[in-house]
Amino acid sequence: MAARVQYLSASLLKTLREAPADAETLNHRLLVRAGYVRRSAAGLWSWLPLGKRVLDNVARVVREEMDAIGAQEVLLPALLPREPYEVSGRYEEYGDLLFRLRDRKGGDYLLGPTHEEIFTQLVKDQATSYKDLPVILYQIQTKYRDEARPRSGILRGREFQMKDSYSFDTDDEGLATAYRLHREAYIRIFARLGLDYRIVSAVSGAMGGSASEEFLAPAAAGEDTFASCAACGYAANTEAVTVTVPPADPAAHPPLEELDTPDTPTIETLAAHVGAPASATLKNLLVKVDGEITAVGVPGDREVDLGKLAEHLAPAVVEVVTAEDFATRPDLVRGYVGPQGMAGKAFPYIADPRVAPGTAWITGANRPDTHARNVVCGRDFEVDRYLDVVVVEPGDPCPSCGAGLGLERGIEIGHIFQLGRKYADAFALDVLGREGKPVRVTMGSYGIGVSRAVAALAEQTADDRGLCWPKEIAPADVHVVAAGKAVQTELARDVAERLGAAGLRVLVDDRAGLSPGVKFADAELIGVPTILIVGRAAPDGRVELKDRRTGEREELPVDEAIERLIAAR
Repeated sequence: MAARVQYLSASLLKTLREAPADAETLNHRLLVRAGYVRRSAAGLWSWLPLGKRVLDNVARVVREEMDAIGAQEVLLPALLPREPYEVSGRYEEYGDLLFRLRDRKGGDYLLGPTHEEIFTQLVKDQATSYKDLPVILYQIQTKYRDEARPRSGILRGREFQMKDSYSFDTDDEGLATAYRLHREAYIRIFARLGLDYRIVSAVSGAMGGSASEEFLAPAAAGEDTFASCAACGYAANTEAVTVTVPPADPAAHPPLEELDTPDTPTIETLAAHVGAPASATLKNLLVKVDGEITAVGVPGDREVDLGKLAEHLAPAVVEVVTAEDFATRPDLVRGYVGPQGMAGKAFPYIADPRVAPGTAWITGANRPDTHARNVVCGRDFEVDRYLDVVVVEPGDPCPSCGAGLGLERGIEIGHIFQLGRKYADAFALDVLGREGKPVRVTMGSYGIGVSRAVAALAEQTADDRGLCWPKEIAPADVHVVAAGKAVQTELARDVAERLGAAGLRVLVDDRAGLSPGVKFADAELIGVPTILIVGRAAPDGRVELKDRRTGEREELPVDEAIERLIAAR
């Protein structure tokens, strides 16, 4: 028996006709139905033989392209001491996402969510001179994050496989080179995997650093929303979309005027009462930033994107104020809060750029049943900090060319950061420079979701019959189906052995007691790109080749079919 041939009669494989009741996404339904993965617990998945093959194929492509840019593979522990994450501040920043545990001696540990700190320590221990740099190190390893609501199968679990790499350079030019090398490697990786993807601008958040880009695979199951411009090609995660509003003259507006507005605590009731559009009103959302009450001002027809706000303010913890918070602050009148006389005094005031100097608003007057008109930014209140915090909507102007933006959902499959010296500063990572003086190292961090790429591919390539893997990462090159009779099964095994001996990876459905219809349906569900059917023409020495994606079929003599498959390898 050729080592590259897998007989389903001797395989751990159980396909399902129906999807699990809790399966909400396409990849979840199909990967379970086709026998690639099985749920072990909430957010924890076992990779079965077919799934492990696909996962390993993705990892192989990633390894090959990382090695091609001179990166060196290592493997660091997943069980990590607490202290390095306290040095960086991320032991607290990660909050409930960290799996924390204690050993028998009382030592505090965690399961690694990502490894910037540990890689920084490793290089600090190994590199002492500029001659030891630049260096790029990477690993493919299981990461752990205690997701509050694991969902979408392997797409958002509590453990997942990730490639994380880190570059170490003595100057910013070297960092820019490492960043470019990774970006180009990622383009090659995702092209080889057969993924449709977009490169979008992103915010660095708790990771720190400057330049940051995400690789997103458009899919309905995506947890990220990104904006794109058909006119100029601009693309960004909605958290990174910016807006610019030119300032106006604050003196060009009439004086502030207070209005009697009973029972108008919402934007909708206020706009109806004063006969103005919601866009003319100023919404002031109160949040707590590390426990300190802060107001966020946005036009009344827009919503505050709390995720976007949290990314901008990371590592601070952002929470919406509660009724209990209002009870402790009688100066804050719920539903009637305004920035005039309060911004910078009663609370820090953050505003979206649309609340630009010289713009006039209808907003709360900080008294019950009272609002104010002609409240002008720069005259009646000041903004402490401008942040792009509104939910981006279709048609919003493109920051690059001004055309209307479109919105899509996407799965994050990669993220690259120019970290700079955040972690090098935390751990005093210096090397001796060319001039004989210590030089602070600069770093980059680059991740690819290996298991997430499997889910993204399932989402993008599946059809109404099942999975449909690209050739590079499929669990086999050919799926041989024996229709059922002894002569067909014998020929199917002979064909499979010849293909395996030629170096092809072959699945053989030689299971007894199953109808041809069940076997054909399973072949469609499993999704190997080429299906070889040994059916009615077997006694005449003929088989049928079927393209899984297009459905095209062709009947050929056995030898010709084998030669064609070997040539196409």
